[in-house]
Amino acid sequence: MDFEIVNGAVASLETECLVIGVEMGLEGGATLSPSAQALDQASQGYLSDLIKNGDIKGKTAESLLLQKISGVSAKRILLVGLGKADERHERNYKKVVKAILGNVKALSLKDVVIALDGLASKQPDTYRQVRLLAEWTTAELYQYDQTKSKKADIYVIEKVAIHLADDVTEEGEGALVDGSAIANGMNVARDLGNLPGNICTPIFLAEQAKELANEYVSITCEILDEDAMENLGMGSLLSVGRGSAEPSRLIIIKHNGGEADAQPYVIVGKGVTFDTGGISLKPGAKMDEMKYDMCGSASVMGTMHAIAEMDLPINVIGVIAAAENMPGSKATKPGDIVTSMSGQTIEVLNTDAEGRLVLCDALTYVERFNPKTVVDIATLTGAVIGALGNSVCGLLTNDEELASELSSAGDYANDCAWRLPLLDEYQELLDSNFADIANIGGPTGGAITAACFLSRFTKAYRWAHLDIAGTAWLSGGKEKGATGRCVPLLSQYLLNQAADEMTDDE
Repeated sequence: MDFEIVNGAVASLETECLVIGVEMGLEGGATLSPSAQALDQASQGYLSDLIKNGDIKGKTAESLLLQKISGVSAKRILLVGLGKADERHERNYKKVVKAILGNVKALSLKDVVIALDGLASKQPDTYRQVRLLAEWTTAELYQYDQTKSKKADIYVIEKVAIHLADDVTEEGEGALVDGSAIANGMNVARDLGNLPGNICTPIFLAEQAKELANEYVSITCEILDEDAMENLGMGSLLSVGRGSAEPSRLIIIKHNGGEADAQPYVIVGKGVTFDTGGISLKPGAKMDEMKYDMCGSASVMGTMHAIAEMDLPINVIGVIAAAENMPGSKATKPGDIVTSMSGQTIEVLNTDAEGRLVLCDALTYVERFNPKTVVDIATLTGAVIGALGNSVCGLLTNDEELASELSSAGDYANDCAWRLPLLDEYQELLDSNFADIANIGGPTGGAITAACFLSRFTKAYRWAHLDIAGTAWLSGGKEKGATGRCVPLLSQYLLNQAADEMTDDE
């Protein structure tokens, strides 16, 4: 699918379907957008008559398909309701896009032109509106069939054009470049998350990193096997995979976009490719969804794809701690004590709190890069779902500037994070009688104590933690599957850092 920007008179645009917005007045009743007014004039009042007759009222995501209108070059006109001006937040903007794509898919159209005149969102930011449109369009068209014997008749639209005024064309074209890259990165993350655990293993993730390095000249990768990790003293990470026949891996992906000596930004992903809970076995219901326990690593892989495609002029390192958590004969047992790469000993009171065990050694490992910032991403705790539900991810850090940067990036990218406290009062819940630290902190505040655990391994640099357990996938029904979050948040954060560095260099 190709995206492009088009200009000119909307009545003269040749396309299988031209999408036009219809607004709803504050007191009800539809009003024509500028593009709709142009079509109304070309068709000698045809759209005005429809509104007078009540055929469309302009409600959010309401739609009306019209055929062969006199004076209009497009074969079809799709009128879509934009709602009232004070209702045009991102949630409703997304509903509008979903309604457009529902009609387009139902008709199996090959090309469409969308002319919403910048009115679908109350935020008057052309770049952001166009980028979100590209990302959401790609997401609506995503289909998974890699593991089906009979491939679905996957609908593929060839071209989506967005109509803009001449003076914002350049801004729109830039948005399409970035939006397409981020959307592609989200699809990479979704594909990895949706693959079953017998295919998407730690070795498989390592192979995907190698393929990424072959695809982009800016990318290099290094894979550490279990012997290399043993030599580094990564006893915590290795303890998680002891019960599995699948060997663990530490995957390092480098995007070399900045000066050779410039400090890198580091993103670290939890890559537990299947999580049974180990000896602390999970309940059987919905255990199949534990293939999604590597979605933190999928976010890292997707983000590295996106920034390589955008060719960001900064150095970024993605690190994936990959293991499979199984209850084999060599599996770590509750009460076992392991030694992390940092030298700190850990009492493993619950083998199902394994994400922090793989992450802590990866977080110690990245000290060698002298990072500017480190952000880890993990489906770490069910507790974060209890606190925040499934709409936003949890953000925990004691770095105020980094917290603000990540929150702002998430808000702009419509991939929001909400900050939870990371206070010293919670640290004592991790006390152990037999080791330096326990891997769980009791029945309450689980998302916070998990982050407290990680914080003990991040004192050498600026660090933040994103808990995406509530946002990384959808459960049940036709919507079930990986979401590709938080690739947009991470990509926006790195876009912002690149922009700041370019400003500093001027």
